[in-house]
Amino acid sequence: MKFLDEFRDPELARGLLAKISSTVTRPWTIMEICGGQTHSIMRHGIDQLLPPEITLVHGPGCPVCVTPLETIDRALAIAEISDLIFTSFGDMLRVPGSRDDLFRVKSRGGDVRMVYSPLEALKLARGNPNREVVFLAVGFETTAPGNAMALKQAVAEGLSNFSQIVSHVLVPPAMEAILGSATNQVQGFLAAGHVCSIMGWEEYEPIAAKYRVPIVPTGFEPVDILDGILKTVQLLEADDPGVHNRYLRVVRQQGNPAARAVVDEVYSLCDRKWRGIGLIPGSGLAIRDELAAFDAEKKFAVGHIKTQESEICISGEIMQGLKKPDECPAFGRECTPLNPLGATMVSSEGACAAYHKYSRKGLL
Repeated sequence: MKFLDEFRDPELARGLLAKISSTVTRPWTIMEICGGQTHSIMRHGIDQLLPPEITLVHGPGCPVCVTPLETIDRALAIAEISDLIFTSFGDMLRVPGSRDDLFRVKSRGGDVRMVYSPLEALKLARGNPNREVVFLAVGFETTAPGNAMALKQAVAEGLSNFSQIVSHVLVPPAMEAILGSATNQVQGFLAAGHVCSIMGWEEYEPIAAKYRVPIVPTGFEPVDILDGILKTVQLLEADDPGVHNRYLRVVRQQGNPAARAVVDEVYSLCDRKWRGIGLIPGSGLAIRDELAAFDAEKKFAVGHIKTQESEICISGEIMQGLKKPDECPAFGRECTPLNPLGATMVSSEGACAAYHKYSRKGLL
């Protein structure tokens, strides 16, 4: 299949690995920012094939993982309201709050439904005019346009029984928070290709210049990732910071202007807490004040709910590239996919889930 098979070609992969080995002369730490890339790296053993000079660390690129605990608890409180339909993408159903998750709420009689699109939630609102329908809008810049379009459509149709609880987060401020930390170890980034397909790469250019790091947008197949690593190593070795797009078949410098416009129309920038990391200024999207009637947190008055992070879970350190999942004392013991302490163990894009699934447990 074009644009798939050739990006899994073993010969191309071996050639890129050989080029990486012949290029690298000293240790480098590179962060892949996207959880989808993390899983691809683990699944294909890319981290084990690279020369020892290159260390891959895993960034906060799983939106499920960084959704703050208090947002999960607010969602759970809304989901338990009688005669309300609560909708969410499947990834969020097992994410642990401070005591429960959405599956447990459903088991106690809550009307919690998995949807594949926010348009399904809109359809439920149309079909159930006497019931409130809430959609949990989570994601990076990638999913924000679709969720914004759903809310815009609800406004146009006057669906006053539809609302969203929004926890959208933005990649560039998180990258700045990592690079600006006194404990930072990251020297170069593989940027998430799907985010760049929406936003382009202009936002990365001042970050690359300020911190003198290479940022390389790339895809998710093995050849994509190896090509991105090769380019990053070449730039590091040459001391040539900047943004260099290697996802040419998808990403354009300006991204998708129409998608960006609808996001700006519905959402506004806000400060956002990141689970395990803390508050990052200007790193989130919130429903605009003029659309507050469609903001579920305000509509159901759950904004007062505050919670404390787990003292055992080290997902914040993992998502900042400071530790690997198998360095956590609870990994594979107190924390497993069936009994997760944090979202990084249960999300399909979580780094801990990837290590557990692909047997990087340090327990064998």
